[in-house]
Amino acid sequence: MKDNKIFIVFIAIFLVLIGVSSNVIKNKENKIVVEKRVNGTDEYEFYSEIMSSKEVQNARDILSSIKWENATVNMVRNADYVFHFEDTREKQKPNGLIYALWISPDKDKIELVIDSEVKYVQLDKEKSEKLFKIITGKNLSET
Repeated sequence: MKDNKIFIVFIAIFLVLIGVSSNVIKNKENKIVVEKRVNGTDEYEFYSEIMSSKEVQNARDILSSIKWENATVNMVRNADYVFHFEDTREKQKPNGLIYALWISPDKDKIELVIDSEVKYVQLDKEKSEKLFKIITGKNLSET
């Protein structure tokens, strides 16, 4: 009886370790590719790649915690930045979600749109600052 309990504990620990390590491996193979709008045009140019697994996971956590609105929006101007997640193991261009990011006029919040899913959100100040810092490396108020 005691041997069965020990065996079950070892199996549980083993499964937890496998789950944690597979998540770490998955995050290390991801990056965020960011493009910035060229001043006053409809074109975007490469801005940066975020390769840090911690930063990629933080961005994913913020995006997954958002309560998105199902809405088609027409913004006054093109997005200030666009970004997407990319698997570094794949050779082809990703087919995943592309996030469009706008900075509010007061430079204290950001708005996000996922065109392919017709989703929109304006983040609160705290999440705006955190996500913007991850995506651009700058503070939102410094833009």
